[in-house]
Amino acid sequence: MLNKLINRLCRDYTPFERKVFKAVCHVPPGKTVTYQQIAKKIGRPRAVRAVGTALGKNPFPLIIPCHRAIRTDGDIGGYRWGKKTKRRLLEEEQKIVH
Repeated sequence: MLNKLINRLCRDYTPFERKVFKAVCHVPPGKTVTYQQIAKKIGRPRAVRAVGTALGKNPFPLIIPCHRAIRTDGDIGGYRWGKKTKRRLLEEEQKIVH
């Protein structure tokens, strides 16, 4: 069902971008995944930067939780709506799940 929803909502995006969006949707609230882990999960282990670029194009942040993707060094990385917002979303999710 999730795959169909993303395919329908994101039909103007590339197959690679849709794979990235689908992969990040499987990260549960309160958890994070690195851009590198997403790249490996979709079978493109060297496409780490492309994963970040795809997530930066996320048209539906309330459906596709791109804020859960972070850098390998632990830094939260970029976010279209600012790092402060990304940090706050991650903190609020932590409160909800714990």
